[in-house]
Amino acid sequence: MGLADLLLAGSVLLPFQVTGDAIPAPLGGLTGDAARGRALVASRSQGLCLLCHAAPIPEERQQGNLAPDLQGVGQRLDAGQLRLRLVAPHRVNPETVMPAYYRAGPDAGLNRVAAEFEGKPVLTAQQIEDVVAYLRTLK
Repeated sequence: MGLADLLLAGSVLLPFQVTGDAIPAPLGGLTGDAARGRALVASRSQGLCLLCHAAPIPEERQQGNLAPDLQGVGQRLDAGQLRLRLVAPHRVNPETVMPAYYRAGPDAGLNRVAAEFEGKPVLTAQQIEDVVAYLRTLK
């Protein structure tokens, strides 16, 4: 299994640099796809964003109101700020209930992780970049 296969499987966390309130550079230099990102945000089995957030995705009727509405988030935050909020939201707000979608392994602070998910982040680097691309369209 090569590095590309590991990245697709979500088994390798790529390094990133936090600067202020952002991760300015895309993870692994990857380019996000807004359509795939929208699908992840709407997904009830993977991203689960709509459990807490509302978003301009009218076909999804049950949307959350616990967290900020995502409408206009692409105007309020730049790509780096969005990326940090997905990767390490506790760096922005230590009291947040938002999960970190890009952490894994023994130092992640996760408990009772099912064997098939052990050592894997919720979203891969590519998926993080896809969600960032979608959120940037929400002006």
